[in-house]
Amino acid sequence: MTVNYKYKLKPFDHQVTALEQGWDRQEFGYFMEMGTGKSKVLIDNIGLLFLAGKINFALIIAPKGVYRNWVAKEIPEHMSDDVPHRVIRWVSGGTKKQQAEMQSVKQPFAGLTIFVMNVEAFSSVKGNAAGQWLSRIRGPHGLIAIDESTTIKNHKAKRSKHLMKIADGFNYRRLLTGSPVTKSPMDIYSQFEFMRKGLLGYESYYAFQGRYAVTQRRSMGAQAFQQIVGYKNIDELTKKIDMFAYRVLKKDCLDLPDKIYTARYVTLTDEQLKMYEKLQQQALILFDDGEMVSAPAIITQMLRLQQVMSGHLKTDDGTMKYFSSRRMDALDEIMEEHQGKAIIWSRFRYDIKQITEMLNKKFGKGTAVAYFGDTSDDDRAAAVLNFQNPNHPLRFFVGNPATAGYGLTLTEANLVVYYANDYNLETRIQSEDRAHRIGQKHNVTYIDLITEGTIDEKIVESLRNKINIGAKVLGEEAREWLSLKPTKK
Repeated sequence: MTVNYKYKLKPFDHQVTALEQGWDRQEFGYFMEMGTGKSKVLIDNIGLLFLAGKINFALIIAPKGVYRNWVAKEIPEHMSDDVPHRVIRWVSGGTKKQQAEMQSVKQPFAGLTIFVMNVEAFSSVKGNAAGQWLSRIRGPHGLIAIDESTTIKNHKAKRSKHLMKIADGFNYRRLLTGSPVTKSPMDIYSQFEFMRKGLLGYESYYAFQGRYAVTQRRSMGAQAFQQIVGYKNIDELTKKIDMFAYRVLKKDCLDLPDKIYTARYVTLTDEQLKMYEKLQQQALILFDDGEMVSAPAIITQMLRLQQVMSGHLKTDDGTMKYFSSRRMDALDEIMEEHQGKAIIWSRFRYDIKQITEMLNKKFGKGTAVAYFGDTSDDDRAAAVLNFQNPNHPLRFFVGNPATAGYGLTLTEANLVVYYANDYNLETRIQSEDRAHRIGQKHNVTYIDLITEGTIDEKIVESLRNKINIGAKVLGEEAREWLSLKPTKK
């Protein structure tokens, strides 16, 4: 690199290598496992290209639950102080102020403009139109990047087709993912078409499939089709991929920090929102009676709101009410991206049962185990033993942190997901340390699932700042927590 670039935060060796290999190439993939710092690499890449006079615009595209992190955390933390920049976040609809901010992208600006969009937007007419507009007016002097690029692995999907076309207008294109292949080598095709049409040397998906997939003719009624039954020439495909990407595995990164914290954001469904707002109003009535509200009463109200966000509610008469939840979809996406073993914590036994069932159904029977109050002593011992065996098919430990968060060694996991947090600070600390303890050879990534605009945000903020929630949420502060307005879809 010939550009004198001053890092805001010192990079690790593997990040420097990734940057050196791809920073000025028109198309490049950062295939770096979760927690290895691919976001920082991309941000430094963008900064370098700007200082070299090659771009003045960057379009970053990420899943809905992630793209807010780019605006709130990643860019402020990592963009060099030498790069004058502004960040604009896409909002569908939005206020007049938000609309004006988005339109300002076409106004002259001496520095770097970074525009952040959620990938789901490109399935819509409005989002696709915005992407095409940005491609026309800023693409020739810009970079486009997709974080979690497997979100466009389906070459038939509307978003994939739209983004491949939009990317053609950008001078630089980047892919970011921990693993470009989640289910099949065929996942590669549309991702590399995004970087450049025909980059891998094939004019169509079917030509690509013919080279790397084994198919057999199948019939369903009067219809006949070719079904993929295996794969071939994979070494050749791997060599082609490596020409345009840099791979980083956690096990190869000995210089990573011990703990990495991040979040995945979701929104409530219409049904959840209706019930959340109803319970919210009931909770706020407590503060209007003029009497001191006890901490247990506040905690109870918060707990009911948490249940709704998870997808269930135990009513006053003891019956259970169930809701569809985008939280489960977010967890599904995280686990599809992750390649190793993982711990999922939830304070609710309903969640534990549902998560375990979902994972066993998707990844195979015996890949997930539940660990909570009803789990027998023998099953508990077997769960830990099998999870700690690197050769055992058990991949997912789904537990209640109050039950399993103490005393266990679960160092085969390098990913911990908090599906629904406990309020007890000690429980949080102890449950984090099940994976982060003697015997852990890799860094551990912690992901909190957060429902936007709800008490979730306050709960996670408090726990990460080592604040005991039971002692914190009293009086006006409790009212503030319970008054938060959930972000609507």
